Amino acid sequence: EVQLVESGGASVQPGGSLRLSCVATGYGVGSGCMGWFRQAPGKEREGVAGIVSDGRTSYANVVKGRFTISKDNAENTLYPQMNNLKPDDTAVYYCAADRAWACSGPPQTYNFRGQGTQVTVS
Repeated sequence: EVQLVESGGASVQPGGSLRLSCVATGYGVGSGCMGWFRQAPGKEREGVAGIVSDGRTSYANVVKGRFTISKDNAENTLYPQMNNLKPDDTAVYYCAADRAWACSGPPQTYNFRGQGTQVTVS
């Protein structure tokens, strides 16, 4: 069974930084694809960043230059480093993953996801 557990959400002031973590069990972060998506109250899910098995990354335009996604294969953990946070970044952030053959869409379409962690910027 695949489980993804996020942590690191917090309340920060604009311009601040946070690093979220997503620990995976039953799934190797070195395989397939993983990513983060977020959902703010009253808004649709929005893909934030993704990373595939060969390390290639992708970012939503609104976070480019501010967020960096990375993974630690030894710790089986996925991270986003989020800098220069803005009030519009306030949302519940979810970690997501899928098998290599299903990685054709953004992170919010992946089959495995965690319970989310709240990030508030104000």
